[in-house]
Amino acid sequence: MRDPYAVLGVAKSASEKEIKSAFRKLAKKYHPDANSNDPTAATRFNEANQAYEIIGDKEKRAQFDRGEIDADGKPKFQGFAGADPFGAGGPFAGGRSRPGGFEYRSSTKAEDFDADSIFSSLFEGAFGGAGAKRPSAKGGFSGARSGASKGADITAELTIGLDDIVSNEKVEVAFASGKKLAIRLPMGVEDGQTIRLRGQGQASPGLGDSPGDALITIRIAPHGRFKIEGRDLRCSVDVPLRTAVLGGRLEVETLDGRVALNVPAWTNSGKTFRFKGKGLTTKEGGRGDLYVKAEIQLPQGDRELEALMRERSREPAAG
Repeated sequence: MRDPYAVLGVAKSASEKEIKSAFRKLAKKYHPDANSNDPTAATRFNEANQAYEIIGDKEKRAQFDRGEIDADGKPKFQGFAGADPFGAGGPFAGGRSRPGGFEYRSSTKAEDFDADSIFSSLFEGAFGGAGAKRPSAKGGFSGARSGASKGADITAELTIGLDDIVSNEKVEVAFASGKKLAIRLPMGVEDGQTIRLRGQGQASPGLGDSPGDALITIRIAPHGRFKIEGRDLRCSVDVPLRTAVLGGRLEVETLDGRVALNVPAWTNSGKTFRFKGKGLTTKEGGRGDLYVKAEIQLPQGDRELEALMRERSREPAAG
């Protein structure tokens, strides 16, 4: 692979934030789902993924900068490539060998694109890209992927909270077989959406054929405070009468913690305030908004207020 810095278009002195931003732009631009008519998009997408796997990881980036690993993440000076089927010239270049067989390379930055893309790009990358041919059971390479026997798919439902959607932390899903996977949710995940993890299903009965996929249906649990409207959230906040009349500052709980709400004087019940970027994630990588409705709360048992209102009710109408 080309120099990962060149692939992402960043300088070697680029910060982690700059590298992450450059990768996201390329992943969005060349995502196969958005470029069905461009046969080169998948290759560019996988190339960006592989580059980010190297310099998007602090430890691997340091190893690459020191010359300890190459652009494919393999140690340098590891012997003759021709003697190792997993080496730079071998048919399984991009993977790692270990006692007992082949191990797919795991993505170090899965949070930057959806789980479907993660595992499809890993599988395609391991065999040289989206158009590459797989080893056949008879030896050599065969283009008859469609005729191969595939392992069975496995399915599961995963219930998540609103906090899981915006946290970018991994969530664990368990399958009936006992298998467990820790995944990061794709940006803009929705209730009822099915995530496909390629190659994570049951093994194929045939030698050299591909395993099945794991299909995860997402269910979003109801939240006690927030109501979902698209990618926006809505909630209400209690405003004391004194604050509603005189103005003041209140704290509002969001999915990202507490934020300050400046309540102007003479705020009526029902007035809605907007907090930009405090909603749910979008497929483009942004966030929706949070809308907070003011609900005026009368002070219970306030005799002075009651007396004032009675006195006001006896005053003659002005004019």
